[in-house]
Amino acid sequence: VQLQASGGGLVQTGGSLRLSCAASERTFSNYVIGWFRQAPGKDREFVAAIRWNGGDAQYADSVKDRFTISRDIAKNTVYLQMNSLKPEDAAVYYCARDRVAVRLTVITLPRAYDYWGQGTQVTVSS
Repeated sequence: VQLQASGGGLVQTGGSLRLSCAASERTFSNYVIGWFRQAPGKDREFVAAIRWNGGDAQYADSVKDRFTISRDIAKNTVYLQMNSLKPEDAAVYYCARDRVAVRLTVITLPRAYDYWGQGTQVTVSS
């Protein structure tokens, strides 16, 4: 199982970026896919997650109403649209797949996820 995260970059405060997490066919089926981020000196934290089967999503309070997670089933890709970016959003962003298939709830703890993408850097200038 390999996840490929991309789309990071440098953006000004208030700007937007769209991150992508691509995987081989059927990698995401029946799983929850999450986005996490880690800033220097801080723990990895939950950002958003989406259930592949059904598309229901969950967000961290800090990004609610600014970020949108979605998936393209045909492309086996999960996206994170990030709008109104703030300096505190700067971090390395990772996508990951839940350890457990067909989980009934979204788990926000990183240890619940076993396959991780390589991370993509998001920098927000003030």
